[in-house]
Amino acid sequence: MSPFTGSAPRTERWEHLRLTIDEGVATVTLARPDKLNALTFGAYADLRDLLAELSRERSVRALVLAGEGRGFCSGGDVDEIIGATLAMDTAQLLDFNRMTGQVVRALRECPFPVIAAVHGVAAGAGAVLALAADFRVAAPSARFAFLFTAVGLSGGDMGAAYLLPRVVGLGHATRILMLGEPVRAPEAERIGLISELTGEGETGTRSAALAQRLADGPALALAQTKALLTAELDMPLAASVEMDAATQALLMNGEDYAEFHAAFTEKRPPKWRGR
Repeated sequence: MSPFTGSAPRTERWEHLRLTIDEGVATVTLARPDKLNALTFGAYADLRDLLAELSRERSVRALVLAGEGRGFCSGGDVDEIIGATLAMDTAQLLDFNRMTGQVVRALRECPFPVIAAVHGVAAGAGAVLALAADFRVAAPSARFAFLFTAVGLSGGDMGAAYLLPRVVGLGHATRILMLGEPVRAPEAERIGLISELTGEGETGTRSAALAQRLADGPALALAQTKALLTAELDMPLAASVEMDAATQALLMNGEDYAEFHAAFTEKRPPKWRGR
């Protein structure tokens, strides 16, 4: 994401989510607890635009995505989205589905790690948002439900058919996307869908601790690692090792690489600058 901006000012207030930033960690909270944080058209657009703004500003070094209340996110609002889409023509439907995909691309392409703090339900689009994060820290109450076939749509929504097999393997992904049955926390941990299983009520604390650890680390190295993990998913080995070589050569010219050597020599912790 280019850091260069046009004349549009920074957004000071987000209507469909809550944002806090502290010591390089952004916390984005879906805040419709009475609706299990069901997503609206505006919520999708806010997530898309917020991730673009934070990516340009370069002040955020890690992001936690969480849900307020009893669950993470129950997916698209049945009345405000599913009902409305029945009245749309093909062009409008394509615009909407492209927008939801842009949110997933923004989560994968932003230059900082994203942690999904999941408790309770993560269903439909909510499950895909968690899937698109770099880390999923989940409570025992967490359950992931990719429900798209249950409403007569393809299970490959918002990039799920691309991302899920790469996280849990083709066999598990086929079962999960076709049957739409909930994947509860113990199974999600077993098949690699979650990064850390916490105690109940501890996802916020554990996610914040992980985010701060990442934010305090070498930001440029982490950003390039994330970029390579995404870019090399479909590359042949020869192209991958060449991209790795070019990336390492650039980072070896950076301040953080020299800082590590200085810190090692002086027997002190490195002071990462993200440059």
